[in-house]
Amino acid sequence: MRTLANKGLSVLCSLFLLLSGSAVSGTLVINSDASDPAPKKAWAEVIEKFEQEYPDIDVKYNLYDHEAYKTTIRNWLVTSPPDVVFWYAGNRMKTFVDRGLFEDVSGLWKDNGMLEDFSSAKPAMTVDGKQYGVPYTYYQWGIYYRKDVFAKYGIAVPKTWDELVAAAKKLEENGVTPFTIGTKYLWTAAGWFDYLNMRVNGLDFHIDLMDGKIPYTDPRVKAVFEKWNELVVPGYYLDNHASYSWQEAQPFLYNGDAAMYLMGNFLAANFTDEVRPNMGFFQFPVIDPNVPMAEDAPMDTLHIPSKAKNKEDAKTFLAFVARPEIQTMINESMLQIPTNNKATPKDDEYLNAGVIMLGEAAGTAQFYDRDTDPAMAKEGMKGFQQYMVHPDRIDKILEKLEKTRQRTFKQ
Repeated sequence: MRTLANKGLSVLCSLFLLLSGSAVSGTLVINSDASDPAPKKAWAEVIEKFEQEYPDIDVKYNLYDHEAYKTTIRNWLVTSPPDVVFWYAGNRMKTFVDRGLFEDVSGLWKDNGMLEDFSSAKPAMTVDGKQYGVPYTYYQWGIYYRKDVFAKYGIAVPKTWDELVAAAKKLEENGVTPFTIGTKYLWTAAGWFDYLNMRVNGLDFHIDLMDGKIPYTDPRVKAVFEKWNELVVPGYYLDNHASYSWQEAQPFLYNGDAAMYLMGNFLAANFTDEVRPNMGFFQFPVIDPNVPMAEDAPMDTLHIPSKAKNKEDAKTFLAFVARPEIQTMINESMLQIPTNNKATPKDDEYLNAGVIMLGEAAGTAQFYDRDTDPAMAKEGMKGFQQYMVHPDRIDKILEKLEKTRQRTFKQ
């Protein structure tokens, strides 16, 4: 059987559903945040296929809104959790591993040939030599743009930062918002910080900052915002962006009021047949040619909570999702890249560009709120949004972030 929890349910109601659902013996309870249209459709197909192959396993599939899910999962894992949870690789996973809340599934990897099939994904799924989940997708980030708008104003695809700033200036002079963005949910601003920091200071510096090894008051961090000022201060971002979610910021791009959007490739799954011919994609431009080009490539994952009631069926489900044909099916629907290297990415212009770009990258990061400690991520993303609204307050914002870093990492 399958039940869907309505979006926007309160934490209390969500917890009650899980407590009652996870207590049913012989039922596989799965909690998912795949609530956007493309992943919602993809996972409905996966669950249906799994039920057909394993008719003796009753699946209870609970679907939650992204933002609510991030809060409620912390309650589920420490009380009476489901058998499978959707989550993320990197530090987001490690935080729960360190607290003993995710099951070690190294045996599953070994028994199913996953150490070889997921060789490139393995580092993001490994803590102290053990694997704690199964990845099912990853995707490139970059700038999606209106080809027709660029052509109208004679703008070439920017390869350098100066060319990007010049393009933004020309668009703004012609009444077009250069960049749409919605920072109501703070992670979108973090995408800009990630790329600027990786382009100005490099991936190694970025990871050290994420690990709490570098002060936020370091002049090299301040240099990131000095570059960012070249877009923020002239007003090249969507007005009132703090009042929009990332989804609510999309129409400005689709109707031509805005020309560019820095976003993950999950955006492409939302392009309509009418919009798609006008859309293009380009890599975040070079700022310092001496700094190797690293990319954000977040990875989405499945995990078995340590306190799960039905771990055997949960392992069966994870092994099912790890199969190359299932990974191919999921990522065809989501327009993303499968993590199993025997799976086949869909032949799509954006995916093709992403596969080439990530293959040539000097390295990859997971994303700001997946790479650093959750407490640091919360304050960091809040600070980035505040900066975009009030760039004159950057010194105070960085001082506050430094206090958070010292407290979080106990420097």
